[in-house]
Amino acid sequence: MPLSEHEQRMLEQMERALYAEDPKFASALEGSGLRTYTRRRVYQAVAGFLVGIALLMAGMVAQQIWVSVVGFLVMLGCAVLAVTGWRKAPKPGEQPTGTAGSAGGRRQARQRRSMMDRIEQRWQRRRDEQGGH
Repeated sequence: MPLSEHEQRMLEQMERALYAEDPKFASALEGSGLRTYTRRRVYQAVAGFLVGIALLMAGMVAQQIWVSVVGFLVMLGCAVLAVTGWRKAPKPGEQPTGTAGSAGGRRQARQRRSMMDRIEQRWQRRRDEQGGH
């Protein structure tokens, strides 16, 4: 459920007060831990991908098909983890959000907000028109 404009202003005021009162604590809460976690997850996935390649090659050299299959599955799983982790990682200085993490997501959120503004304006007009009768 989205916050109202009043609630958003109050939240922003509370954030500014927290930054003014304790900037070190506020920056610790900012989401850098999430960024570090996702970056570490991507690096682990890349390392796992390389292990998968090594297993694939070892299976081919030893003529053990099951080792090659396991290597391929490890590569596939690690590639999926790396791609999903990379997409979810917030950019430096960006607040982590649900789905609006990329530039396209921000644009979509802005369009969604402008659509909501138009709907609210129409609702206000209708209410004003009905109240005037």
